[in-house]
Amino acid sequence: MTNPPRYPRDMTGYGATPVEAQWPGGARIAVQIVLNYEEGGENNILHGDPASEAFLSEIVGAAAWPGQRHANMESIYEYGARAGFWRLHRMLNHLPVTVYGVATALARAPEQVAAMKSAGWEIASHGLKWVEHKDMPEEQERAQIAKAIALHEEVVGSRPRGWYTGRSSENTIRLAAEEGGFKYVADAYADDLPYWSEWGETEQLIVPYTLDCNDMRFATPQGFNAGAQFLDYLKATFDELYAEGGRMMSIGLHCRLVGRPGRAQALRRFIEYAQGHADVWFATREEIADHWAQVNPNPRKPRPSEMSQDDFVSAYGGIFENSPWVAMRAHGLELGPTHDTAIGVHSALCRVFRKASHEERLEVLRAHPDLAGKLAAAKKLTAESTAEQAGAGLDALTDEEREKFQSLNAAYVEKHGFPFIIAVRDHTKTSIVQNFETRIAHSTETEFAEACRQVERIAEFRLMDIFA
Repeated sequence: MTNPPRYPRDMTGYGATPVEAQWPGGARIAVQIVLNYEEGGENNILHGDPASEAFLSEIVGAAAWPGQRHANMESIYEYGARAGFWRLHRMLNHLPVTVYGVATALARAPEQVAAMKSAGWEIASHGLKWVEHKDMPEEQERAQIAKAIALHEEVVGSRPRGWYTGRSSENTIRLAAEEGGFKYVADAYADDLPYWSEWGETEQLIVPYTLDCNDMRFATPQGFNAGAQFLDYLKATFDELYAEGGRMMSIGLHCRLVGRPGRAQALRRFIEYAQGHADVWFATREEIADHWAQVNPNPRKPRPSEMSQDDFVSAYGGIFENSPWVAMRAHGLELGPTHDTAIGVHSALCRVFRKASHEERLEVLRAHPDLAGKLAAAKKLTAESTAEQAGAGLDALTDEEREKFQSLNAAYVEKHGFPFIIAVRDHTKTSIVQNFETRIAHSTETEFAEACRQVERIAEFRLMDIFA
């Protein structure tokens, strides 16, 4: 049997109601400042690279120069190390900051590393070199991660506990997770909160980064062209997340970009603005990761999208009454992490049911028992149907009520050819009877469509019970 198609991206996340962040001290927002230290780790033939750097600089439309040094580009990066870093260090040394340090850049910056450590900043790894990884073979990237950790430890004195490649490949997050020593990986932009990712038995906390609250937009088309734009955007982001509460705001900085005086002023003003609010937690990414792992550990729940067909049918084959074929076919759809919820499984099952032939759907309807009928009296209902009917009080009818239900059941089946179906959890005993009496008069075509909708609603309730 071929493996069914699977879609690896999680398009649901926390959904409509994010988990409670429970930031320390009851803070409404966690503000996280990242300082990218890349100067001396960028593409350069002096570093053994085939061409000069062309990314994130003041040079509009910069292009790599194969086999040549680019003096202008080099001097822009040198400004970040020589002047920009120190301006930012003076401004931020009283705050918790996370440095994304390119290992080879850190090795060429002993005074800057000493200053980072003196300020108590977290120094996370930004890879071995500030180069593109998208075409890098998996084993080569794995080896580069190991070299980056070794060089980082040699230069800083301790191994990094956070990882961010930046110019990453499709393998980066998995490879960093498989390395096994990182509290968090940041090569994602998918949420306002940390979240867990899994690859088989390997689990990894993701503390997502940002490309919008990021000074890199001073060096990109349609980005910021003045410090005031950067300030306004940071303030607007802060205000919205602060109002929502329980969110994380990431700010991405580069020594050679916001380290320029005309931009640094905007950063200073934002820091003052944020500090002017109560209940703001400035934290390193490592502190956020430690907090999250404590208050929101990975639940490691069974993932329907990763189940075998037998396990999937065993778990969900009874959702559509006595019709396991619905679950069997649903397992063959393109499932993924977004289906690992009650709503996700419901969507897959309903797609199969809606696509089935009229006769197949009719058999599902006929598989449902009469309400308060003979099967109920004989205690031969499925566990799900028993609980549902009992929840509406249909297991405790008077003789008169039972006789009325049996009369209605017989009249309905005689006219429409299938039992009366209703999601009893949406109703009371009285409203069930009212619907019964009203729907008998409908055309069979109308009732078939309504019965199918009710079957789907019943399935939704049953899945909600399983995933509760």
